[in-house]
Amino acid sequence: MKKSSFLIVIILILRVGSINAQSLDQLSQLIKTELAGTKGTFAVAFRDEAGRDLLINEHERFHAASTMKTPVMIEVFKQAAAGKFKLTDSILIKNEFKSLVDGSPYQLTVQDDSEPVLYTKVGKKGQIYDVMYQMIISSSNLATNIIIEKVDARNVTSTMRSLGAMDLQVLRGVEDSKAFAKGLNNTVTAFDLMLLFDQMSKGKIVDKAASEKMIGILRDQRFNEIIPALLPKEVVVAHKTGWITGVQHDSGIVILPGGKRYSLVLLSKNLTDEKAGIAAMARVSKLIYDFVLSGN
Repeated sequence: MKKSSFLIVIILILRVGSINAQSLDQLSQLIKTELAGTKGTFAVAFRDEAGRDLLINEHERFHAASTMKTPVMIEVFKQAAAGKFKLTDSILIKNEFKSLVDGSPYQLTVQDDSEPVLYTKVGKKGQIYDVMYQMIISSSNLATNIIIEKVDARNVTSTMRSLGAMDLQVLRGVEDSKAFAKGLNNTVTAFDLMLLFDQMSKGKIVDKAASEKMIGILRDQRFNEIIPALLPKEVVVAHKTGWITGVQHDSGIVILPGGKRYSLVLLSKNLTDEKAGIAAMARVSKLIYDFVLSGN
């Protein structure tokens, strides 16, 4: 056999190798091999219902991008449960926010957002729940800044600490260019996001009812290029993505038809080919799904 043909065979074996992975260690090696073929830095955090973990670069810090919107949602539900407001209360739709650096005003632009409709409602009022919903399912930056101003980023980070997420940091809203220039960014680790989704899956964030409501919102996610991309249609993924230049993330809970669940976080940075990074992480998600489905 020619060397080139031999290499192709090896690659194909690795690509379908999940069916032969009999342990988390073997699965970890398959994942590392898969990710090694794409330029960039990756982190993986997986936890099943039995509490078994698969962790790769789990404490590496990443720019949070829009994955920080899940912690913000958690804070909304926590404050609502504490009686600070009702999810059905109204909130002003506005487009002027204060920079973390010096309090100077800045605005968002519809061209740089993934959800344009909310901009047509500036000056009007909407329900807190509806604005938060758009923050998650369509990753609306405008909705995010409105909600963060309501609950306060410092409270979000404090709640993360109480839940055991010690490195996840929410400092500010999005598109604060002055803060970005000074390196004042929201950051996450795969491990911390996994902790949040694992506790949510178990009904332990705020309470069981709130956890299930949050999962219901995450199930409506409109961006499905990574964790759900290669999974069967009957598999439900409650998740939140995030992206900026060179960064692609996905994080959430995977729910199999029989009810089995697992938490999965896939983070990346320094990507020179974002499409390749997205494809590689989608394949990692499929490797993990196949492993769980096999009953290992």
